[in-house]
Amino acid sequence: MSPASADERTFTDATGIRIFYDVYTPERTPRAAVYVLHGVGEHAGRYRAMIGDLVEAGYLVYADDHRGHGRTGMEQHGGDASKLGRLGRGGMQAAKAACWQLTELIRDENPDLPLIILGHSWGSFLTQMLVDEHADAYDAVILSGSSLRWPGSMNAGDLNKPWNGPGANGLEWLASDQKVVDDFIADPLTTSESLQKLFGPVNSLQLLGRPARDLAADVPLLLMVGRDDTVGGPHAVHRLADAYRTRSGLTDVATLVYPDVRHEIFNDVTRDQVIADLLAWLDPRFPARD
Repeated sequence: MSPASADERTFTDATGIRIFYDVYTPERTPRAAVYVLHGVGEHAGRYRAMIGDLVEAGYLVYADDHRGHGRTGMEQHGGDASKLGRLGRGGMQAAKAACWQLTELIRDENPDLPLIILGHSWGSFLTQMLVDEHADAYDAVILSGSSLRWPGSMNAGDLNKPWNGPGANGLEWLASDQKVVDDFIADPLTTSESLQKLFGPVNSLQLLGRPARDLAADVPLLLMVGRDDTVGGPHAVHRLADAYRTRSGLTDVATLVYPDVRHEIFNDVTRDQVIADLLAWLDPRFPARD
């Protein structure tokens, strides 16, 4: 389902960029708050269906358009859609800092609610970096379409290589559902430029890293990935899970792999099963409050 409406809000980050974000409020007392972080070249609005399912299940959801992306990027770049995806002054560190600023805002507005962070793709890499520094700020972590952020795990090459050929549009790697790909192409707030081209070498290299040793909190972690995801894929995600267990000391780590599913597990053909699994993992950890 899609939520009926969202409350659009903004805050100004440390470099003066206005960050747009939405708040979706359930009709009942919230189980917990969920902060959703989108991937590169897209925006929070592409997660409305998933957010709707979370809201229906009783979760309060926050989702922002990161620096350079979506509504934030359009204003930041003076309405020039050709610059969408470019982070601007401060680069990756400023993008991460803005996400932490929103985390603090969510905590301040909801001091009695548990906080779950859910990051997809680049959003999952930002999430990993936030958890490295602030594990005790979150009560659960969900990483979708992620990877161990290390050479040999992250794919820095052609993500569409398995599907290239006559008639390919270069975005088949996103989903096996052609409508998802068509909608991405038609969306005025997306860009299909590669991460490396959008961010440049310096900011791209700042994504590299492994889970920190001995995290400040033993936070529950769920990793979800399509078997045919070329960003990292199951092997890279299993390496990531192992690193969280052995380096970070996490004890509640689960990995779910979806056969015949590509990168966008929340939009691809098995999305109903993915959402059901997500809620089956969340709900026992965050019981209803009314």
